[in-house]
Amino acid sequence: MKFAIISAGEGSRLAQEGVPQPKPLVQINGERMIDRLVRIFTRCGAEQIVIIVNNLYPETVAHAEALKAAGNGKVEVTVKTTPSSMHSFHELSRWLRDDKFCLTTVDTIFREEEFEAFIDAFRQSDDADGYMAVTDYIDDEKPLYISTDETLRITGFHDLPTPDCRYISGGIYCLTPTAIHTLDRCMEQGLSRMRNFQRQLVADGLHLQAYPFSKIIDVDHAEDITKAEAFLRPNCM
Repeated sequence: MKFAIISAGEGSRLAQEGVPQPKPLVQINGERMIDRLVRIFTRCGAEQIVIIVNNLYPETVAHAEALKAAGNGKVEVTVKTTPSSMHSFHELSRWLRDDKFCLTTVDTIFREEEFEAFIDAFRQSDDADGYMAVTDYIDDEKPLYISTDETLRITGFHDLPTPDCRYISGGIYCLTPTAIHTLDRCMEQGLSRMRNFQRQLVADGLHLQAYPFSKIIDVDHAEDITKAEAFLRPNCM
């Protein structure tokens, strides 16, 4: 199974709030966010880890290249500034067309034990086209609400909640290569944003399962760093 990290955003809100490091290099409890993901993915048995970073921050590019050099051939890096996460995903898709994969943005903070169980569940699934991490913890400016049926099969993605929305998207996607065909069509149609890609997955009839996490935090603001550090401390819920 492969793993992919979208790390090509500008991190402008963090910079405006006085955080000096580019987002991928921001430390959570003493560990850079990008390093944390590579470590966790490696522990989950990643066959390959592919990363995209933008070309706006030389220190991020240099760090990503160092991760590649230390990765024993398992880490690939693309350097490109893209207009959206969906475009970044498409840049990485050339490595993801032949095996199950997990994709996440660099600023997604989760409990490691929950993530490992999520990966194991997806690996063992033989009937789903994808597993999506979801949470009922809402601390996002523009959450993507998810509607499901009684089996937690995803029926829709919404900008506003509907009566059958129990969760929001956690920004962690486990998918099969079938999803890349949908991604290619989204690019051909000039679409952008990951939420539009996810909507198209449902429209194409793919079987997507929601997988609940207790909490997932996106580090978009300086205060989110403190929240993430507290969340990851032992015995903290």
